[in-house]
Amino acid sequence: MEDFLLAPPIAFAIYLGLVGILSGFGRVLAKPSETSSAKSSTYASGEAPPVRSAVPGYTPFFVIALFFAILHLGVLMLGSSNLSSTAGIYLVGLILALLALILG
Repeated sequence: MEDFLLAPPIAFAIYLGLVGILSGFGRVLAKPSETSSAKSSTYASGEAPPVRSAVPGYTPFFVIALFFAILHLGVLMLGSSNLSSTAGIYLVGLILALLALILG
């Protein structure tokens, strides 16, 4: 029975049910919403919004995210393997991929 509950689809269904119950309970406790202009406007601390965009785009984020994804998955793969020549070759490839991301 314990193995059955730990199966990913069953655990996901249980968690989904718990989230639904908690969400429904929160809706019962919440005060009814009132429409106001303050809720639909953005808060800018009383200052005028900047003329140019503050964020140049998502490109720097994706480079950093890819770096950490390669790093973490690579270490996970190396940690679960034995110390062989294949793991050494994989480590060299991992280092080259990370250097390529760092240097651009």
